[in-house]
Amino acid sequence: MNQLTVIQNLIYVIRGQKVMIDRDLAELYGVPTKRLNEAVKRNIERFPDDFMFQLTDSEQKELVANCDRLKNLKHSSSNAYAFTEHGVTMLSSVLNSKKAIEINIQVVRAFIALRQFALENNEIAKRLTELEHYFMEHCKDNQAEMQKIYNVLGLLMDRTKPNKIGFKAD
Repeated sequence: MNQLTVIQNLIYVIRGQKVMIDRDLAELYGVPTKRLNEAVKRNIERFPDDFMFQLTDSEQKELVANCDRLKNLKHSSSNAYAFTEHGVTMLSSVLNSKKAIEINIQVVRAFIALRQFALENNEIAKRLTELEHYFMEHCKDNQAEMQKIYNVLGLLMDRTKPNKIGFKAD
């Protein structure tokens, strides 16, 4: 598995945003989570709410329940921090090392690839919907043919929906 795929698998959807968890980022950067969070707290003005937020108890419990590899968060004394794409980018300025810069480039590429995938699939779904409407209008006299076409288009549309990454917190 290449580095981009590894990073994409570390991106979750929480509060409707694609984010990465502090523990995963610390591991990628090769620093303890405590050190990463200390650097962030020393530069907290660089991390507004749309760059970083702390998980609620219920969000953290759901994350632990859905991700076996994060089971150590269950007994953590504080809730994890989630970093949006912009927050991850800002990390390179507070973790000023060559490795941090290299990892940040890979993380930004992963976010871009996910965004591109979503855009491409939305375009395909839109075009399939247009085809569905066309055939419904032009096959009015032959209901059996229209139903076959409608079923095939439905199958294609289901296949073009992107899989959600992570989970959606309440």
